[in-house]
Amino acid sequence: MTKKRIVVALGGNALGNTPEEQLKLVQATAKTIVDLAEEYDVMIGHGNGPQVGMINNAMEFSATHGGKTPAMPFPECGAMSQGYIGYHLVQSVAAELTRRGLEDRHVACLVTQVVVDPDDPAFQKPSKPIGSFMDKETADQIAAETGYQFVEDAGRGYRRVVASPMPKQIVELPVVKQLVDQGDIVVTVGGGGVPVIERDGIYEGVAAVIDKDRSASRLALDVDADMLVILTAVDQVAIHFNTPEQESLAEMTIEEAERYIEQGEFAPGSMLPKVEACLDFVRQREGGTALITSLARAKEALGGKTGTVIRS
Repeated sequence: MTKKRIVVALGGNALGNTPEEQLKLVQATAKTIVDLAEEYDVMIGHGNGPQVGMINNAMEFSATHGGKTPAMPFPECGAMSQGYIGYHLVQSVAAELTRRGLEDRHVACLVTQVVVDPDDPAFQKPSKPIGSFMDKETADQIAAETGYQFVEDAGRGYRRVVASPMPKQIVELPVVKQLVDQGDIVVTVGGGGVPVIERDGIYEGVAAVIDKDRSASRLALDVDADMLVILTAVDQVAIHFNTPEQESLAEMTIEEAERYIEQGEFAPGSMLPKVEACLDFVRQREGGTALITSLARAKEALGGKTGTVIRS
């Protein structure tokens, strides 16, 4: 019997801020991934915010403080983060497969490019914070030297911001499909994918970060997935969040989700993009459903015991 096909987007709680922390967390994450892979054909996407910022900062610090390492363009930093995170995921998932006697299943990481529109309005209003916090003097100095844009971030200091355009096309999609069709677990569109623009069939990287949930939704549509699963820090989506009237939701229709968005129920930097990515998928995939839940309870959520399901 053909397995159902799911795309899973891992939130930041599944990864760490240092190599040691990340590897430890990913080893736990691998158990959940293999739980799902025993029942479904699985593709895994993930974020990369702290990691790509860490790589970018390290390269630029060396370049601006007399080191021999050259400054690294941001798209290349994104590709590096895909490899670094993907390596940990692949290694940990493969180990878990072996522990369960599932050596016939394979897992692969695919460094993935995602086409964006050079005229996307996001390029005129960079909004995605990346990298470490710094004081205003340092931020102003770097901005003068590089032309980068910085914003004050929640009272914690200044961070560089880049554009967050919408994903239009996954360049390596045919390879992803080949791997999934033969039963492999695929780590792809890491960090939303390396953003590229296309000119006459040639791809060129741009300094941007694509929202990983949006890219996971794009992937789910393109591979005709049965479900998009977004794993985050909470078991269920809630309205009236963090108030005495907080209410967890087991299910939302498209119309209900749109109404909650209009009422401002979901935080722009937190739950809103997750719900919007789910809506993108459910609106366009006939019979498809989306699920938002926690990493720890993903298997239970797919069994209908928790989580928030979004359907048409």
